[in-house]
Amino acid sequence: MSPSPRIKGWCPGAWRPMATGDGWLVRVRPPLGQLSRQQIMALCDAAETYGSGLIELTSRANLQLRGVTDESWPPLMAFLVENQLVSDDPEVERQPQLMLAPAWQNGDDTPTIARLLQARGSELAAMPGKVGIAIDAGKVPVLGDSAADFRIERSTEGGLLVRADGYALGTAVSGTDAAVEQLIRLTHWFVDSGGRASGRMRRHTAPLPDWAPADTAPASPGEKLALGEHREGMVVGLPFGRLAAETLREAVSQTSARVVQVTPWRRLLLKDCDTLPGVDGLIHHNSDPRLAMDACPGAPYCEQASVATHPLAEKLSGWVEGTVHISGCAKGCANQRPAALCLTGRDGRFDVIINGRADSTPQATGLSESEVIRYLESLGAL
Repeated sequence: MSPSPRIKGWCPGAWRPMATGDGWLVRVRPPLGQLSRQQIMALCDAAETYGSGLIELTSRANLQLRGVTDESWPPLMAFLVENQLVSDDPEVERQPQLMLAPAWQNGDDTPTIARLLQARGSELAAMPGKVGIAIDAGKVPVLGDSAADFRIERSTEGGLLVRADGYALGTAVSGTDAAVEQLIRLTHWFVDSGGRASGRMRRHTAPLPDWAPADTAPASPGEKLALGEHREGMVVGLPFGRLAAETLREAVSQTSARVVQVTPWRRLLLKDCDTLPGVDGLIHHNSDPRLAMDACPGAPYCEQASVATHPLAEKLSGWVEGTVHISGCAKGCANQRPAALCLTGRDGRFDVIINGRADSTPQATGLSESEVIRYLESLGAL
């Protein structure tokens, strides 16, 4: 039996890279969820000069570089700092991740709240490394399916609320300043009530304090950004959240985009452009079946994965109805929710799970890629 996958309990950063199967993983948090045209080009240069040339967009709307070595990391960090892709203060990276609802504009509550939180970042409690904050204060929430421990959202009444993960309802607040104040206070309650041992808010069993009643409903959720034309520019998709730096560089070069906004949905919003880049390696159509598939990096990129994931994902693309999750191990990093079909790597082969997660009980075990395809054909799934 394979050993249980290791859960490290923290997320990589730039100042704190994580060792993976193909070297160091260096994660960049785009300030306010966006990068300028110049910064995107610099990130592409960094990926090719100091890493393997691959760039990934994560489910928390971060960009990460792969294949960085012990020798290339110091000059990479100097380059990232020089191009304002990373703060020169490592302590800034220790503050909780802020994930902004995409397609915001200056003057909206979402960037206003984010800037207020950044200014008061030192007042947040020192929380576990995976804790994140979603700022989802547009007309309707859109980040409900994205992982976050604390959320600032729009309520059904049109005001703002602060909501803890695991609760369907939140606490109404009177404006942006009050929302920030309430969130800061809630982070200190989380730590003081034992949240550090829980690790994440959804696992925290302490009841909410009296000053944070869960009695206000968030507005009905909105839709993810559709691919193609958008009022702010153009939206393109990344197959399984990964692309070569040269592909991203060419895509941006073909447009007049001045800013690139990231999303947690493997999509990029190219702002201020009216031309969809005609570049191979991007997804341009909402009907592309890969949008309904989740696949982690797999082997050899992840040291815990025993199987390659993307080749099989490409083979199954368009052949399986419903959601598909292909995971290199039982951790299921790419999708923590059940999928119609989940294929989990174990000892270099695949386990087949129907309507479950990567760690659910499999219906078939120890299959090669070709055996997986034959098994699914026997079920009528292909």
